[in-house]
Amino acid sequence: MVRKRRKRTKRQYFTQVHENAIIKYNNSTDIRERSRLYVEYIQPAFNEMVDKIVFTYKFTNLPNIEVLRDECKIYLTTILEKYNPDKGSKAFSYFSVITKNWFIHKVKKTNQQNKREVNIEDLSVDNQLKYVSTRNRYSDLRQEREFWEFLWKEIESWESMKLKANEQKVLQAVKILLNDVDNSDLIFNKKAIYLYIREITGLNTKQVVNNLNKLRKRYRIFKDKWESGEI
Repeated sequence: MVRKRRKRTKRQYFTQVHENAIIKYNNSTDIRERSRLYVEYIQPAFNEMVDKIVFTYKFTNLPNIEVLRDECKIYLTTILEKYNPDKGSKAFSYFSVITKNWFIHKVKKTNQQNKREVNIEDLSVDNQLKYVSTRNRYSDLRQEREFWEFLWKEIESWESMKLKANEQKVLQAVKILLNDVDNSDLIFNKKAIYLYIREITGLNTKQVVNNLNKLRKRYRIFKDKWESGEI
């Protein structure tokens, strides 16, 4: 008697359990519970969803695709609170559409850049020399170390300014994360920086983004001075 093979069932990685975790996450105000829900349910579902969409729609052709994957996963953490089950869409459908659109935007942006860029092989030898870097590795490392030292002093100087309460909270969170950036236990922090700033400060996503933008303006001023040699 020939036994019939059972059909392989498709493994579900984003189920009602994960949707419930997202809803519970958004409704909770307990930092530990939110972190647990994210680590155990939401992050693994997002990771696999992004990876599958990248493979299925052949976004693998994008340059720096590994970096883009991580950026997309970080972006999803920043919009978690926007999901509203009352609007009728399932969490998987909602976030998968956002993910596809996010990568489509990156494809369009890459295509526009490719049209503007000139291939170095098409330039004359004299012009190629303008684009070829011959900097010493030791010099690069030393300059990088000096940059971070001066940047840290710059960030500490911001504390003496008259910052609003929320801006001060975000600044302190940034300092905490910069202090622990090399800690192997904080790899998750790097992938979900906005989430952790929210958890540290107790602010919502909009408040975090608005106050980070204010800090970015100060950082750009510092970087312009650094690059022009004023620092």
